[in-house]
Amino acid sequence: MSEEKITEIAENANMIVDGYAFTRKEDGISILNLKNPDHAMFISEEGKMLETNMDEIEQVIVQNIWAKDREYMETENA
Repeated sequence: MSEEKITEIAENANMIVDGYAFTRKEDGISILNLKNPDHAMFISEEGKMLETNMDEIEQVIVQNIWAKDREYMETENA
């Protein structure tokens, strides 16, 4: 993924925590590891993992971030 695309994703994210960009989509939340953009996850609004290519440890980290910080998720881009 190009640096420009990563920058675009970061700029359009609703929330960035610990290097993970959380972006609200029509049918869930897209999560991208900005430090390693080959690692991504897609979850429901409730936090149920729908799709990922992250290893198990990273999955737990991201799901914990979502559970702890989801209340701060912006409803519109800043």
